[in-house]
Amino acid sequence: MSSLTEPTTPASLSESSHETLVSPDEEQSGYESDTESEDEGSDMVVRLKEIATVGKLYAEKVLVATEQPKYPAKPALLDKISLFQGDITKLEVDSIVNAANRSLLGGGGVDGAIHAAAGRDLLKECRTLGGAQTGESKITKAYRLPSKHIIHTVGPIYSSSDVETKEEQLRSCYRSSLQLAIQNSLKHIAFCSVSTGIYGYPIGAATHVALDEVRKFCDSEDGEKLDRAVFVVWSDKDKHVYEKLIPEYFPPA
Repeated sequence: MSSLTEPTTPASLSESSHETLVSPDEEQSGYESDTESEDEGSDMVVRLKEIATVGKLYAEKVLVATEQPKYPAKPALLDKISLFQGDITKLEVDSIVNAANRSLLGGGGVDGAIHAAAGRDLLKECRTLGGAQTGESKITKAYRLPSKHIIHTVGPIYSSSDVETKEEQLRSCYRSSLQLAIQNSLKHIAFCSVSTGIYGYPIGAATHVALDEVRKFCDSEDGEKLDRAVFVVWSDKDKHVYEKLIPEYFPPA
């Protein structure tokens, strides 16, 4: 898959603009989100067994161990974590995470693609949720998607003048999504790169947060209840960032 051209991020965005902005992952603009019609071949479902685990990626030399990982090796996790490049709406898993705005009523990018693929019943359910605050997550059915549920999380608009607050809000997105998965007895969760599009969160910093929160969760008691966490990327650039950073959090045995 070729790299996608990134749009220019607006110079200033305010928290109050969540309701009207497009999804945080607008740079994933390969998604066709303005229509419910499907292109030829777009109905192909990707099953969990077809998604490479971190263990397999190490075996294939896609991932290379780092000399100073942030966490100790834990062999059991190598089959619990995956990296997938492609369309999150095609994944046949228990839950996918949508990078939503505070209205939860759809937007552009991956948010719009998920709403378009799931159908109008998703919007009807989302209208009953009363929106969500930044860092908060809410769950719905997945309707026409091959996944069972959608976890809608509201990522922060990045600001270099308030990095600590934005990081904590992003961490909350991952923590609350994982908690919802466990509360609903879901065994799989697939994350998009929350807030890394028009909301301007640097992909490197956002990936550190994503990997760190998932590793902490996997090391917790609740981590035993999750069978697979999948990090989903669209662009080659984002894929390379994950390939570089995964060994810091999930080192090989």
